[in-house]
Amino acid sequence: MHKVAALKVLYFGTPVVLIGSRNEDGSANLAPMSSAWWLGDCCMLGLGNSGQTTANLRRERECVLNLASSSMVDAVDRLALLTGKPEVPDFKVEQGYRFERDKFGTAGLTEQPAELVGAPRVAECPIQLECVVEAIHPFEGPDLTATAFQVRVVRAHVEEELIIPGTHYVDPLRWDPLIMKFCEFFGGGENIHPSRLADGWNMPHRIDHALR
Repeated sequence: MHKVAALKVLYFGTPVVLIGSRNEDGSANLAPMSSAWWLGDCCMLGLGNSGQTTANLRRERECVLNLASSSMVDAVDRLALLTGKPEVPDFKVEQGYRFERDKFGTAGLTEQPAELVGAPRVAECPIQLECVVEAIHPFEGPDLTATAFQVRVVRAHVEEELIIPGTHYVDPLRWDPLIMKFCEFFGGGENIHPSRLADGWNMPHRIDHALR
């Protein structure tokens, strides 16, 4: 038996990605998100238009998608209510966001240079995907203003212990990604940590991450 539900968010279960990008002054920006899906060597990213990451991707047209493991949940949550934009929009202030220039330091993560793009990798992430922006699509609605970025993976870095010996395949039994289900973090099929982003999601009709 089904029940009609006015869902506030539509995150049924997607991997958490830390998007590394470069600010206009060359400093590193890092933003957690879970609006990402892959097809072939491309990925579609859904980002809010007010975020620093969106501005960086429009300008630099490159990024690194750092896939977090479930063991990184504390570091990811420390990034949850930070923004790389000095002028914090009022609606984000209301949700508890604050400006932070050194996101790597605040999260306790290590910045690592990429090889083919200028955006930073996260050394602690087991999978790092260097990407270039191929297309930018407006994604708008009455209660949502966002952008969909189509990016292409130009180089993948994977921890050796995750690769099936003699192949170029990731062992799905060893890879334990951090998953966002609605407002909670999951790993290994278990709820492992509440997310501070849940406070922002409790606003009516906001189904987007206010991406940074």
